[in-house]
Amino acid sequence: MSLFKKMDPKADVGTPTSLKSSVQRGIRTKILEQYPDTLGANDGALLEQLVPKKEPMTVVKFKREHVQILLVKGVPMFFQHYDGPWLPTLHILHQYPTLLPWIQVDRGAIKFLLSGANVMAPGLTSAGGHLPDPKLGETPLKKGTPVAIRSQGKTLEVAIGSLLVDTEEIASQGKGNVVDNVHYIGDDLWAVCSKGGFA
Repeated sequence: MSLFKKMDPKADVGTPTSLKSSVQRGIRTKILEQYPDTLGANDGALLEQLVPKKEPMTVVKFKREHVQILLVKGVPMFFQHYDGPWLPTLHILHQYPTLLPWIQVDRGAIKFLLSGANVMAPGLTSAGGHLPDPKLGETPLKKGTPVAIRSQGKTLEVAIGSLLVDTEEIASQGKGNVVDNVHYIGDDLWAVCSKGGFA
């Protein structure tokens, strides 16, 4: 279920709210815990680059989907659905593609993905798809893991999703609705980021 398919920045999104320094520290800590290998490397250098300690943070709330979006200088950096993990926006993921583990859909799945549809297993198990393969030394991913969704023949990630099923089960079963598509190229959060953020 795409979170940002019909987000009206004027009607659905609240006014940006400044965060107290204690809340900012808590969010930075949570993000660091979620991405220790990338954002925690070199004493948190990348986290400091993305969300500087001395730069005030604000959040805007997308009321209809219970999403809060973390802004730095008005630019969306991460978002959170209810109390779930903080996920990078696609614009941030494109700059730092190692933030999330990835899976790949075949060409046939792209148009559905870019209309907000979830990922079906055949798009991942066909010749153009890719799932982590333990035989290649790749670590299988568990249900609930946030993933970057790549597509056959494209260089940039096309969406961010959350696994509804373990990747090993996807590979063995090969059917069903298996990845929740939460943010994709062309959705309303993508449009806001493309315009430089919230005014």
